[in-house]
Amino acid sequence: MPENLPADTELPDVDVFICTADPIKEPVVEVMNTVLSAMSLDYPPEKLAVYLSDDGGAAVTLYAIKEAYGFARVWVPFCRKYGIKTICPDAFFSSFGDEYLMGRNESKNEEADIKTAYEVFKKNVEKVSSVEGSVRMDRPPYIEVIHDTMKNERGEDKQSKLPLLVYMSRERRPSCPHRFKAGALNALLRVSGVMSNAPYMLVLDCDMYCNDPSSAKQAMCFHLDHNISTTLSYVQFPQTFYNVSKNDIYDAQSRSAYKNKYQGMDGVGGTVCAGTGYYLKKEALYGSPINQDNMTPLFLKAQSEYKWESLLYQSEESLQEAEEKFGSSRKFIKSINSLNDQTNRKEILCDEMIDEAKTIASCTFEENTSWGKEIGYSYNSLLESSYTGYLLHSRGWKSVYLYPKRPCFLGCSTIDMKDALVQLMKWASGLVQVGLSKYSPLTYGVMSRMPLVQNMCYGYFMFSHFLSIPCFLYGIVPPLCFLSGTPLFPKVTSPWFALFTTIFLSSLAEHLYEVFSSGGNLRTWWNEQRIWIIKTVTACLFGCLDVLMKWLGVAKANFRLTNKAIDEEKLRKYEKGKFDFQGAKLFMVPLTFLVVFNVVCFIFGMKRLVLERNFEEMFGQGFLSFYVLVLSYPILEGLVSKKAK
Repeated sequence: MPENLPADTELPDVDVFICTADPIKEPVVEVMNTVLSAMSLDYPPEKLAVYLSDDGGAAVTLYAIKEAYGFARVWVPFCRKYGIKTICPDAFFSSFGDEYLMGRNESKNEEADIKTAYEVFKKNVEKVSSVEGSVRMDRPPYIEVIHDTMKNERGEDKQSKLPLLVYMSRERRPSCPHRFKAGALNALLRVSGVMSNAPYMLVLDCDMYCNDPSSAKQAMCFHLDHNISTTLSYVQFPQTFYNVSKNDIYDAQSRSAYKNKYQGMDGVGGTVCAGTGYYLKKEALYGSPINQDNMTPLFLKAQSEYKWESLLYQSEESLQEAEEKFGSSRKFIKSINSLNDQTNRKEILCDEMIDEAKTIASCTFEENTSWGKEIGYSYNSLLESSYTGYLLHSRGWKSVYLYPKRPCFLGCSTIDMKDALVQLMKWASGLVQVGLSKYSPLTYGVMSRMPLVQNMCYGYFMFSHFLSIPCFLYGIVPPLCFLSGTPLFPKVTSPWFALFTTIFLSSLAEHLYEVFSSGGNLRTWWNEQRIWIIKTVTACLFGCLDVLMKWLGVAKANFRLTNKAIDEEKLRKYEKGKFDFQGAKLFMVPLTFLVVFNVVCFIFGMKRLVLERNFEEMFGQGFLSFYVLVLSYPILEGLVSKKAK
């Protein structure tokens, strides 16, 4: 309970990590809204640090964060003064509005001034974005402290104090492996270690802004609970989206995962790490829980409690051992040993410290170290957070899934078929790759410290994408047999037909019950039925093929960045509940083939059924073909409209 938390002066420090990579696909104004919302969290500003990792190295992003800091000097005090809950300025000034704790009339004039300042900030950033939006693929490391917390000590009142704000663009060279988001997060771990060195961190996608200022304190209710904190690695919040339509034809809210499966996994040791909206204890990324067999000298058991000891400085030999794991930066190694030291950060960040941060953000720093293997985020999968969460659970760490009534984080969901399928293909490829690796739940997971049921849940997430193969076959074999008059299922009069019917209907009923129990309706159920079939025979199938191609050496690992920029025409289509297949040519190949094939087989199969009158034998296949065609109606509609154009 929040009332049981210690005083603000005794709360642990928190670092906020925000990653962006492309100012075109990830609009800069949207990224800055996420930064501003993080700076406005209801947490002591001297204990909060916000880091923005710009993997694109774009000049506009650096310019924008400086502009955002200027606006934050009026926005953050305004939020604190009136107890604003919608701490993202764009959401606050939109139709979403906010509930004032002190009344709307008292702040009417001040709100107008703040809105004017926001419009100026937004206009300036958008103007520069149209000119300087290019990404630099070959660049040295660059780190700039936009605002230093220690400079708050100049007579500022409590409401005006701002957290530490740092811009980081790690080194990127074509000849060196980039490691995608996992590399950016590991660089942020090291840079934050020598700058603010908070024991906890919040990871956010650049479009997932903070929607509740109390999220940090909600997470600390678990991290500071002595009954569970010793083995607790992270507190995961659900991914919730502000632009999901009532129809939600693409199942953007992922209702089944976030409202059902994740809640279930929470009861057996912890759920999947979703990649954003989680508060993680940094210790978890450096070793195993201390009350178990440990693989690193950083953790010691002392009177059955966690305790950090400076073992690495007891001898030159231990220092060398630490450098082999963590790299050559002794300042970073020292920061690991003082993670829980509340008095660690007391000086203004100097040039020497920034130079050290640039060194550990270079391409060559991780060479011959344990980064990406035993330390930090793993490089074995493009789903860095989910895979790292799986490894944490396998080492004995636990996690918590927190689903509050008010969403603590809100993001922008995909609003067209292409982006929805590309995103799912990326997830499917990453999960299947782990499932077929030496870290598979079938082998590594069974022998790990993870509870068996939790390991089975991970197995489900990793292997369920292979359902695409039988689904694809179901789209070919039954229609073909229906066309040729070959019976596949028992006669309607056979007792075995009742078994098939029971299984089919009970599956639909179970899904319907799950939807109703989580606040959905009949339309939600029907939309999920349709999109599940579409996604299974496209994105999931291509995800499995992607893993096969990488294994054969035909394709290389490629991070597919989801487009966050909103197209107004696509948005109108989405809100009307019309499927938009524009740009999804690759995925339309199996879809078009299956739909056209089923239409032809159904028409001529029905003709044969009428002529031969073998209803008892062919009813099952006829009904199945009809059901598939009903589910495929949006695809037929899309094909017809495309042909008409």
